[in-house]
Amino acid sequence: MGSIKLKHYVVRKGRGYWLVTPRMRAHGFENVRCGPDGPEAWSIAQEWEERWQRARKGLDAQLRKVYPKNTVGDAFERFRLTNEWAKKPPRTREDWGRGWKYIEPVFGDMQAKAVTLEKLDRWYAHLVKLKGIGEAGRAMKTWRALYTVMAAMGLCQAKQDPSLAIRKTAVAGRTETWTDGEAVRLVKAAWRKGYKGLACIIAVAWDTSFSPVDARSLTPNNAMSLGNDWAFVIQRGKTNEAAFGILSKRTRRLVEAYVADLDFELLDTAPIFRTKGYVPTEKGGRPRIGAPYQKNSLSADFREIRALVFGTTEKRRLMDMRRTGAVEANAGGAPVEAIAAKMGNSIDQNKTLQKTYMPVNPAAVRAAEEARRIGRKKLSSEQNEFKKLKLVGGKS
Repeated sequence: MGSIKLKHYVVRKGRGYWLVTPRMRAHGFENVRCGPDGPEAWSIAQEWEERWQRARKGLDAQLRKVYPKNTVGDAFERFRLTNEWAKKPPRTREDWGRGWKYIEPVFGDMQAKAVTLEKLDRWYAHLVKLKGIGEAGRAMKTWRALYTVMAAMGLCQAKQDPSLAIRKTAVAGRTETWTDGEAVRLVKAAWRKGYKGLACIIAVAWDTSFSPVDARSLTPNNAMSLGNDWAFVIQRGKTNEAAFGILSKRTRRLVEAYVADLDFELLDTAPIFRTKGYVPTEKGGRPRIGAPYQKNSLSADFREIRALVFGTTEKRRLMDMRRTGAVEANAGGAPVEAIAAKMGNSIDQNKTLQKTYMPVNPAAVRAAEEARRIGRKKLSSEQNEFKKLKLVGGKS
């Protein structure tokens, strides 16, 4: 493993620490345990170093507020210094941050025990009116998770969160799906326009029912062979559950062509699929090689290809291909255990029994794939079965 030089970052007994100076402590910063020395620890240290530099320059005057001891804000700051926080995926920490920005102005300086049902009820109702049920629900979810943390710190009573008396307004779930033909059109359009990494991600997401983040994060280490098939074996980024995705022959040929066309050596731990990059034209410009897809770049490129194929009014997302796989498999009669094995989650009622008696295995995945193909044919054949009935009243 390589090494990296970061200001204020030190390694002691194989673990990384971001250590503050007296001046930094005066601004409200504390030492941060970054975890085992390595890329993840370096990323955490870099994040805190950037926060310090912004605070030092006065760019984030409110970023590191010092809260009274044992308040909600103080508890959150303490939690962010723990290894449990460091182990959370970046997207999870980002979600906490989005929820915290609504919690902090109202409850940041309050003792946890002083937060009552009435106060939470007014706060939540105000957020629903101001930001909508989606953001209000996210804020409430963050509060409930933070309450559990504060209870573990001894700042409030465990399992006595007053917010549990408030019934959240649920956001209507998405129901959109794609067809096989539509997915093929997207793949072809992306490839022809030079978005070859995106084309592979779409094809892989369609075949495997992986989420967009799991599809764009695939590395050569995830690639496996199963007889004559190619497959990707992953730990899902969101749930850390194992998932197993088999590629169709056409997707395998696509991925093979993409990898063969790369002009650099692909490391085993490097993301396979990359952005388009840029080659200067007669008008000039700076050359730019493709970079591993991130959430925003993948969304932007997918929107561009989607608009090219289906127009600007089309709003279905790449994530809807994951739902399509479950819908097709269910229509084909696949048992819920097989669908759960394919998707890498526990969609049946008893998660404990599912993990104990239905581990992820190739046979279950193949069963879900076969049922999905059957379901696709059924859904296609039944699309035009409903016809308008002409009811005529009166006596003949």
